[in-house]
Parts: sequence; C-alpha cells; structure tokens
Amino acid sequence: MRKAIMRAAGTLVLVVAATGIVFVVGMRTKSPIVVNGVRRLGRTMRPLAIRSAGGPGASASVVHHIGRTSGRPYSTPVGAVPVDDGFVIALPYGLAADWLQNVLASGSATIVHEGTAVEVDRPEVVALSSVEDQFSRGDQRAHRVFGVAQCLRVRRRAADAPDPPDPTIGERVG
Repeated sequence: MRKAIMRAAGTLVLVVAATGIVFVVGMRTKSPIVVNGVRRLGRTMRPLAIRSAGGPGASASVVHHIGRTSGRPYSTPVGAVPVDDGFVIALPYGLAADWLQNVLASGSATIVHEGTAVEVDRPEVVALSSVEDQFSRGDQRAHRVFGVAQCLRVRRRAADAPDPPDPTIGERVG
C-alpha cells in the first residue's frame, strides 16, 4: 500500500512539474495554444478579479475601454504601474489581447488605480526594457521568466484635451 501511495505521489509531482514547464515555455515562446488557454482561463476568472481590482491596496488596476467593433464598454484587470505622466502595463500575452487592441483603436481609456479613476490617452506599445525600472523586482523577475518584451504606455489625459473620437462613428453597417 505504501509503495502505491509513493508511486502516485511521484506521478503527481511529475505531472505538476511537466505542466509548469509547458506553461513557462509556452508563455516565453508565445505559443498560441498556451497563451489562448491562459487567456480563456483569465476570462472565466475576470468577474472575481474585477471585484478586488482598482481599490486601495489592490494588486491590480482596472482598465475601462470600449470594444473596437461592438462599441460596448468593457473592464479588464491589469497590472498598471504609475509613472510620472501616466501608467505602464506589461503585456505578457503579447499584442493580441482584446483590451489592448481596444485601447489602441480608440486612443483612450480610463484606469482605476488605488481607488482613483484616471483618464488616459496616447497609448503606445514600447519595449519593456525602456521602462523596466518602473516595475517591482518581483515583476521584473516574472517578466524575465515569461519572456515579456513589451508594455503599453499611456499618459494622463490633459484637462483641456478634446474628447477622444467616438470609435463607432464611421463604421460600415451591413
């Protein structure tokens, strides 16, 4: 009986280790199977994450954005790090994330960080290496492990800036 338990425990350890290796290698290489699987899992967990994100002391912020084709409002938890003129957000899933594409298409968003809503605009994807020092040491280690190479930089919207264009104007119908 003891031998069977030890064998089962050993098998479980090997399965967990193999899964971890596949996960890390898949994220580093941006394997569509792994990245899309993680994104799907994240979507199912999003309602739970949104409840705690954005508040004082929360580990995540919330980006409010408008769907580029649907025109619907969305909220996505992200790891926004404040910098002098706005925020930087690491892009562990690469450039394919829907929230990122929505923000780039509209040119603006609202980030709720530490309980404060901040209007942002002028989104641009930049090399993570250019702003890596803005992230915590733990985040920097995670970026290296998972091969994160890019981040989104957004700037606080000036008080006198004009409203961003409505992304639904000019869309083809039918």
